[in-house]
Amino acid sequence: MLVLIGVALVVGCAASLAAIALVDLVALLNDLLLVAPKTRVQWESLPLLVASATLLVPTLGGFLVGLAHRYLSPAGHPLGPPAVIRAVQFHRTLPDLRSGLVSTATAALSLGAGASVGQYGPMVYLGALFGGAVHRLRLGIPGLASIAVSCGVAAAISTAFNAPVAGVLFAHEVVLRHYATRAFAPVTVASVTGYVIANVVFERPALFRIDFPGVAHGYEFALVAVLGVLVAGAAVGFMRLLLALGPWLGRLIAAPALRPALAGLAVGLTALALPDVLGIGTSTLRFATIDGAFGLGELVVLIGAKIGLTALCIGAGFSGGAFSPSLLIGSLVGVLFWTLLSGALGVPSSGAAIYAIAGMMGFASAVIGAPLTCILIVFELTRNYDVTIAAMVAVVFSNLVSHRVFGRSLFDEQLARDGIDFSQGRDHPHMAALRIVDHLTPDAVTARAGEPPGDVDWRLAAKGWREAFVLNGDDRLLGIYTPGRAAGEATMADLAQPAGLVFEDSTDLAEAMTRLRGFVGDAVPVVSDDGTYLGAVSEADIVAAWLDESARLREEENASV
Repeated sequence: MLVLIGVALVVGCAASLAAIALVDLVALLNDLLLVAPKTRVQWESLPLLVASATLLVPTLGGFLVGLAHRYLSPAGHPLGPPAVIRAVQFHRTLPDLRSGLVSTATAALSLGAGASVGQYGPMVYLGALFGGAVHRLRLGIPGLASIAVSCGVAAAISTAFNAPVAGVLFAHEVVLRHYATRAFAPVTVASVTGYVIANVVFERPALFRIDFPGVAHGYEFALVAVLGVLVAGAAVGFMRLLLALGPWLGRLIAAPALRPALAGLAVGLTALALPDVLGIGTSTLRFATIDGAFGLGELVVLIGAKIGLTALCIGAGFSGGAFSPSLLIGSLVGVLFWTLLSGALGVPSSGAAIYAIAGMMGFASAVIGAPLTCILIVFELTRNYDVTIAAMVAVVFSNLVSHRVFGRSLFDEQLARDGIDFSQGRDHPHMAALRIVDHLTPDAVTARAGEPPGDVDWRLAAKGWREAFVLNGDDRLLGIYTPGRAAGEATMADLAQPAGLVFEDSTDLAEAMTRLRGFVGDAVPVVSDDGTYLGAVSEADIVAAWLDESARLREEENASV
């Protein structure tokens, strides 16, 4: 317990300070590069300078980001929450430190240059880097490295939102995916440490503050539920566009460094007419909670531009997350919904703020797959039950739709494309990571094509088997021989019957268990791509491997300190 608490304190402190440093560095770059709205206003007397910076800064920033990933990072691409989830779930180390540092540096450059990406994904990975350093320690605590990574993630989220409870839930909902006491206690300590450093020591401002008296009309909760369904549709479209643009740009533009540069140029050209698309959009997010801050046409254009440019920037290779843009897009969709209700339809309402926050969290929860985290972020930021309940309704309906239509989250879909599928639960990808070829039985009986049946019958009787696997001269599987079918001068080649079930060397445990349904026999032969016999695996060994892995996962999920 003392070791876990000590690790949590150190990792939480380091992750929080690093997250604050990243945010301040981005803010400094935004000011220096004329990306921040306040700085752009200060230089509005020189419109040519502002226009030139608007075009050149995102373009050159994207070019430098592309070069850094191409020549400095062994991974060759930005790193984010999916890499953290993979490392924690399978108890692996994070990608090499150099790739992580390059990804963090390019995230600061991407955000500082005004790319339409988010800061919370890089903050999560930065926090995970500090936790990942613990794997070098040999302290004899099971799963210590994964717990430490989760501590760094929780501290980063807690620092970002001044929301320690949300930090704890994010680490468990998205990264750990279980609530074992062994992990829950240190993750809580790390999250609280991040909150104390950000809120007490450095007195960081909240993401937004509202003075909301309460929901004036009961029917507005039903309206918020409708809003949840609408933002779910927008979130699904956003995620599908984001996932489609990456491969499309890869086929269209051969040079990796040019992809983010051209995406940056698209951001700059759009920002000449619509400056709100630049950067994280924190000012726009805060502005959206004010009644009448945006007109109807402006909202429609801004939502479309932000969705398209964010998908383009992330797909092109800018370093950054999708969480921050999701907050902005969702809030704008909520304000658009409120504008149509109160303006076009004349429905009495409690103001834009509640719809902005409900839309924001409904959209973001669908993207990151963390409904409880989003609900708690609202409560910890506003300390208002009415707003929290309204946001909770939107989050529930949004997740009902998005989970059914798209999946649990953008992160899960990205992992699924890499062969790690959590759609069937946490157990399935762990079973899919185990290969049947690692569980071959040494007792399987084989026979050659020209061998007489009597010799094979004797070996089967000696080992207590009922079947032999018949091979040709190149060790390729011909079929299966069962005693009692011998006739005259017949050989194994004559008596071999086609195998009813054959596993390939790539077959995993999850697939094997599914394909075993209805199987009858001693064992299943395993062959390579060219049909070469590698061995056989018994049904008992497959079931035993499944039970052992299930027991390990249950022990991990229920482990005490």
